[in-house]
Amino acid sequence: MIVKPTVQELLKKARNRYELVIATSKRARQISSGADVKTDVDEESAVTLAANEIAEGKVKIIEPEELKEDDEK
Repeated sequence: MIVKPTVQELLKKARNRYELVIATSKRARQISSGADVKTDVDEESAVTLAANEIAEGKVKIIEPEELKEDDEK
């Protein structure tokens, strides 16, 4: 069985594994709660859908510094 996207592909979108796991889990919770899915992948797993959205660049991982800058504006 081939698992896509791979962790290596996803790590290109995050600074480290911890950030990747947190972002994927937050997005998966949003999807499970009824948020619109932004990928065309036919999958039931919210985690897989979240990972695909991150890999496709349809969901951006916001770094804490970016959140501070947005609050200051």
